[in-house]
Amino acid sequence: MEQTGDIRAKLEKLEALFARGATAGERAAAGAALDRLTSKMTNATDEGATELQYSLPDRWAVRIFVALCRKHGVKPYRYPRQRRTTVMVRVQPDAFERTVMSEFKTLHGELVAYFQHTVDHLIADAMRSDGDDSNMETPQIGR
Repeated sequence: MEQTGDIRAKLEKLEALFARGATAGERAAAGAALDRLTSKMTNATDEGATELQYSLPDRWAVRIFVALCRKHGVKPYRYPRQRRTTVMVRVQPDAFERTVMSEFKTLHGELVAYFQHTVDHLIADAMRSDGDDSNMETPQIGR
């Protein structure tokens, strides 16, 4: 069975051929091949697919996760009454971890570092403080 990446590359070539096909016959042939590969890709992703639930820390993480899922052809969803930070996917776990989750972890780490830098800069410049909470006083109760 062909790898998913190979199928995606062929799909892209066929889409380009279909878009620029000079004759109706070329467009029809490219369209038929495109349909065959799309169904093959769908069947390949359905085999061994498992429903996974991801609980993400905040809405920014959800947005990155959903965008990466869609980029890689995975359709994220949510059941009724699930929290906005919960995202469900039906995927092959090993392939999903290697592609989407590894990219997500990298991007989310960069996002957290960017937010941390921005907050530190805001506190230092706008509030003229370091915001360090390690040396806070503990109130004396009962005195």
